[in-house]
Amino acid sequence: MNFLYKWERKWGKYAIPNITMYLIICYAFGYMLQWTNSSFLGFLTLDPYAILHGQVWRLFTWIIVPPSGFDFFTLIMLYFYYSIGRSLEYAWGTFSYNVYMFSGMLFTIIGAFFLYAGCQLFGADQIAALGSMAGGGGISAFYTFASYSFSTYYICMSMFLAYAITFPEMQVLLMMIIPIKVKILGIIYGVMMLYYVISAGQLGILGIPTQVAIVSTLLNAIIFFVVTRKSFRTPNQIKRQREFKKKTAKMRSITKHKCAICGRTEVDSPDLEFRFCSKCQGNYEYCSEHLYTHKHVMRQS
Repeated sequence: MNFLYKWERKWGKYAIPNITMYLIICYAFGYMLQWTNSSFLGFLTLDPYAILHGQVWRLFTWIIVPPSGFDFFTLIMLYFYYSIGRSLEYAWGTFSYNVYMFSGMLFTIIGAFFLYAGCQLFGADQIAALGSMAGGGGISAFYTFASYSFSTYYICMSMFLAYAITFPEMQVLLMMIIPIKVKILGIIYGVMMLYYVISAGQLGILGIPTQVAIVSTLLNAIIFFVVTRKSFRTPNQIKRQREFKKKTAKMRSITKHKCAICGRTEVDSPDLEFRFCSKCQGNYEYCSEHLYTHKHVMRQS
């Protein structure tokens, strides 16, 4: 974990707070394009073939492309992902959460180019045949078809898996009615992603883009948690550490020395020295400024 700490010391100031909100805003912009000019979204997808032919903006604009159509449940899911994203950022720290999200996007881009490189190994004739299966148009048509499989949908799913690992005992209301622990939902999500991989395999070659997109996202989550598993603190650990800090701070605030004249202590003025007066009758302690100038206290007989 030394490398992550070094990165945070060096680049932590550039971490983006509340990055989940920006992801939701990208979704909102993508849905606006979907309603107004859906064909324009085709120029924003993660298409390696188009990127290598000069359309480099696709390396960044693919996060705008929404994974599905818009309905009422989409609003619920977006709010749900926003809330768990904020919780993860609070528990992990802004920099670590940024690393997780951006590494997920990076692995998705790598997966897309891995698919492109793998298809090139088949040869031009086979790729052209795949393009025909995707709707005609040869090589470019196949990659246009495949590019829609690479979206932030699976990154959001990996975000929930991370939330389930970090907050396993947290309860949520399934369908706003049924209370269920997050770790159970995490298992369900994991089974769903496994099902997507298997069902995509039944489509043959055309299912490979979906499989690559899911595996890329899961690979990011697995690598991230294997590398950083010892550094993350659970909410209970965070609570215990904060309580410990409060107790130690309170202990440090307990004074051992206090001037009987001015009332200053070693906490208020750490540079002062305190002494008991041998001529005063009783336990009277004075600071160095009043040790020799005070009026001695004598007991009345």
